[in-house]
Amino acid sequence: MPAVPAWLMRRETLLLAATLAIGASLGIAWYLLQATVLTIAVAPRDGTEPELIKAYADALDTGHENIRLKIVSFDDVRESAAALQDGRADLAVVRPDVLLPTNGLTLAILRDQAMIIASPSQSGIKSFPKLAGKRLGIAAHRDADFSLLNNILGYHGLALDTQPAGGPVREGTVHLVRIDQDAVAAAFRDKRIDAFVSIIASSAPKALALVGAVRSVARNGKVEFVAVEDDGAILERFPRLQAVTIPGGLFAGDPKLPSDDVKTVGASYRLMARASLGRVIAADVTQQLFEKRTAAAVKTDAAEYVQAPAYDTTAAATSARIPIHPGAIDYYEREQHGFVDRYGDTLYLLGALAGGLFSALAWLRQRLSSLRRERIDEIIDRLLEVTEQARALTDPAAIEALNVEVDRLATEAVRYAREREPNDRTMAAVSIAIDTAKATIADCRNLAVPAEDQASPRILRPVRRHGPDA
Repeated sequence: MPAVPAWLMRRETLLLAATLAIGASLGIAWYLLQATVLTIAVAPRDGTEPELIKAYADALDTGHENIRLKIVSFDDVRESAAALQDGRADLAVVRPDVLLPTNGLTLAILRDQAMIIASPSQSGIKSFPKLAGKRLGIAAHRDADFSLLNNILGYHGLALDTQPAGGPVREGTVHLVRIDQDAVAAAFRDKRIDAFVSIIASSAPKALALVGAVRSVARNGKVEFVAVEDDGAILERFPRLQAVTIPGGLFAGDPKLPSDDVKTVGASYRLMARASLGRVIAADVTQQLFEKRTAAAVKTDAAEYVQAPAYDTTAAATSARIPIHPGAIDYYEREQHGFVDRYGDTLYLLGALAGGLFSALAWLRQRLSSLRRERIDEIIDRLLEVTEQARALTDPAAIEALNVEVDRLATEAVRYAREREPNDRTMAAVSIAIDTAKATIADCRNLAVPAEDQASPRILRPVRRHGPDA
């Protein structure tokens, strides 16, 4: 059997192997437990969402949370939604009425937008039919807003005319006039517009300013708001919109505006995740979105408008037209998994791996020990063979070769004794075998005939034997 390298049996070697095994396990644990980096597609560039998401990303970095965001910006929400649908992003800012990703599930609503149509009371515009043949002012204008407004007017039998005004507005149409936000009051005074529309978060500072501008030109400060009476039917026609109620008195003042709740429709900017994103990670993202809201609000007021999507039951949330991610539902219903639930499988695998490594090291140590014990037995057997061979030799060179071999075997036995701490019986047997072999070789060396005298025969004396039969 081949000799086992002595360095394999050293305690230092086994300790190093155990240290490497532990280090490997810790490295795997570090890799599995390090922060999860998610790519988030953000749009529009000129909206409030880029600043909002940047504020959240900074808050996550500052808090050294286990979730980090890699922001990818796009010009339009259609592009950000496409990035989620194509798998280029894990999260995305989405406006469902523009493009709803087939693999997108809602985590939270970043902001709700309501369609607010207001006019001075003297205009007499209290309903959609009254808008026919009127000029409707609009400030910030996006294609998505144009599409929403066009759909609602079309539902009420009105067409939207965006061509430059060149005379009276055609019957059955509403002429859209683009004006600067700071020029709303002046536009009313100059008779350039009869009403004003804005698709905006109803409690946003800009909405308050716009209604204030209409109030400033209204007789006795009275402002009329066009309500969407058939909001249920409209949502059936356009299911990616949502019903919005502007609460009475939201804009305050004397008289308070509006005087009563106003029903309208609107759209929402949502944070959506790919459906394949794990529930635990989705729950963590949703949790951080609300826990870091105060920190994000320091940088942008948009953080104040983040809210949970409304739903009655879990079944309704997951089967809605714009469904909610199960991980977000876990957070909203306080059913998040604890540390053991989250990382139980990982901890189990690490424990099994560590146990397997230690078992392998123990088996290797035992196997090497067995091989070393076998080697010491081979040394004893060889010493006994040398003793027998020496008695039959007369050539001094052959006898000297055996003597060298005995010295080598004795050296190997000493090394074994230093490394392994063998039992006394084994070492006593080795000692006796070495002494016997050395004594026999010494006797044979004395009786051996030199090489130059081998021509003349000599009679060898009997070899002295050791033991009870000597």
